[in-house]
Order: sequence, then structure tokens, then C-alpha cells
Amino acid sequence: MVSTDSSTSDIEGCGTVSGGGPILCVVGARPNYMKMAPIIRALAAFGDAVPPVLVHTGQHYDAAMNDSFFTALGMPRPAVNLEVGSASHAVQTAEIMKRFEPVLDAHAPAAVLVVGDVNSTIACALVAAKKGVPVVHVEAGLRSYDRRMPEEINRVLTDQIADLLYTTERSAAANLHAEGVADERIVFVGNVMIDTLLANRSAAVPASTTLAGLPLAASVFATGREPRYGVVTLHRPSNVDDRDTLGRLIGALNTISRQLPLVLALHPRTRARIEEFGLAAAFEADRVAILPPQGYLEMLGLMAQATLVLTDSGGLQEETTALGVPCLTLRENTERPITIVEGTNTLCGTDAARIVHEATDILATGGKRGRSPELWDGRAAERIAAHLASWIAARGAVAAGPAPSIPAILKAA
Repeated sequence: MVSTDSSTSDIEGCGTVSGGGPILCVVGARPNYMKMAPIIRALAAFGDAVPPVLVHTGQHYDAAMNDSFFTALGMPRPAVNLEVGSASHAVQTAEIMKRFEPVLDAHAPAAVLVVGDVNSTIACALVAAKKGVPVVHVEAGLRSYDRRMPEEINRVLTDQIADLLYTTERSAAANLHAEGVADERIVFVGNVMIDTLLANRSAAVPASTTLAGLPLAASVFATGREPRYGVVTLHRPSNVDDRDTLGRLIGALNTISRQLPLVLALHPRTRARIEEFGLAAAFEADRVAILPPQGYLEMLGLMAQATLVLTDSGGLQEETTALGVPCLTLRENTERPITIVEGTNTLCGTDAARIVHEATDILATGGKRGRSPELWDGRAAERIAAHLASWIAARGAVAAGPAPSIPAILKAA
């Protein structure tokens, strides 16, 4: 089933206008929303030049969570929702392709813009590429070099068929060059996730509000000192789908919690595995607060005041670097090396002793503070919109004469 929202025709960023096709902007999972929100605003500022039409595949389908994120980020309601829902990787990807193709045909877009590395990214990019519609990939060129990760497959394949590849860090260009991607397709613009973070930091919900009433709140917000707590997220299948690995990670978290209270925003997948494996009683309840999935502004407030963050999320590695908060990544690799080289991130793997050691070191020394990487300045979406508007105008002007010049954007070395 595909639903359309007729009320969006008059909402900025969602209407189709005459005089050239729109940009179909695809989101599917919650991490996509933070990346797309500033892009929609920046494209809409160009008016008819690159009118955005927001398409939601429904890959993440919790209506309440979707609404809370869209409201918090000031995003217009999607013009189209493909309502795909959950399924295996193959079935979900195929269903998105089937439902997206008639949307593509109906809108005759000038381009399809996809972000990140979820199934919606590769599915919609494939449909567009096979129909001869230009594909624009935001957050291109990131590589973990771990082909066991479905996201890595999505990244590699999307980059191969994309016409424009907007990158968040300079090392991404080297990854793309190694895969045969021509330099003229690569444009270094910065990080749109950080656009959203910087735009919303002042509106973040204070941690004291989110944690109010919890047993550990008194120790976290003791009078006369800065809040002391850690934030934890776990959702990667490699971490939560194996009982031994998940049990080992919970053990490490319990050990750390004796030095620092922890707040665990529990992903539905992780909650299900904890119940399946009989690990619900494994947490030290007076030191580890388990919360449901949090809205964007709530999570931003928790991270901004945290002593450290422990996570297997790619996005949180970037956000903690921008916030200057030490981060321990509970994975064996990362596709975001700049967060280690320049930022606050440390790669720990899943060895309990290593995780506890690194956390103890942060508590003793304050941990890495890093610096904000190049072009993580809150203006990445503006650079994308300016470049994309000129690029599309140039394509349309080829038959009529000399193409307009495309704005100079920093090229990755």
C-alpha cells in the first residue's frame, strides 16, 4: 500500500511545481530524518530550482516515534509513504523497489536524493538508476570494510550507481577512488547530521527532565556538581543477536555502572533479544536506568550532558565528536574514522575487559575531547543545495548552449 498526503501540497518542501521535475528526497529509517531535515529546508530555499518532495518508505514504521522526530526536526509530513514495514533484507528491499517505481513515474523527478546506508537507500537508488534518473547520495564514501554488515553492502552499491556523491570527510574520496569512482562525481560538503545537531542544541530537552523520577536521578544530579552519568545504545545484530556477546556487554556495563550510573535507551530489537535470552534480570537496576527509545531532542540532551557515551551506532560517533563528549564504540570497526583521528571516539570492540578499562580511563582523565572536523559547521545542507541546483541547471542547459558554472565546493583530496 502507498499513501499520499494531499495536505502537503502547500507545505514548504513537499509540493511538486511546474517547470521541471522535483527532487525526490527519500527517508526510511530514523537516522535518515536527522540527515534529511536540513537538506529539505536548504532545497526549499531555492524555490522552483530544486523543489523537494519527501518520500517515506516506511522502513521504520512506529507512527508515534516517526511523528515525534518529524515534529522535533521541523520537517514537513511526507508527500508519499510507501508503508513497507519490517521484513527480511531481501523482501523489504524488493518491496520498496516495487512501491517506489510508480511514485518515480508519477513525479518525473530531476533527481532522487538518498541519504545514509539503509535498505531504503539502495532500493530507491536502484529504481532511479534503472529508469535513467540521476541518483544523489549524501554521506557517500564511508567504509568499514566489513562486508558482513548489510549497511556496508548498501553503501558500496549505492555509491557505484550514484551520479553525485556528497561526502562528510575527506578520507571518503580515497575510498571511492579505490572503487573506480571518478573524481568529478565526488563533492566534499561536510556533515548534514551536524547541521541538525547545531540547529537544535539549544532546544534539547535537559537530561534532568528526561531522567526525572528515576531511582538514579538523585546520584546523577547531586547538588553542587556537574551531572555524572553515561549514555548507552546497542542495536547492531552482531552485538545483540548472540547471547554470549550480549551477555558479555551487559556484564561490562554493570561493572562500569558501579563507577558511573548508566542510562540505556533500549532499541526494540535489543529489548526483544534480552527477553528471548532471559537476560532481563542481568542489569543492576539501581545503577542502570532502562528507557524506551527516545525522541531526537531528548537523546540530544542526554548526550550533551553525559560523561561518556557507549554505543554501536554510527551516528552517535559523529554526534559525540561534535559535542566534545568521549565515546566508546562497541564494535570491531567503524566507517567513520574521522571520529577517532580528530574526534572523541575510541574503538573498543566487544571485549569486556577492554571496554571497562577504557571507561575507567575516561573517568580518571576526562577522555578525548577532540575537535570538530572540517566543514562540520552547520552549513553542509546549504552547500549541497547550492551545488545541486547548479548541477541540475547545467544538465538542463546542455542542449541550449554553454552550461552555467557550478559553485566551487571543496573537493576531497
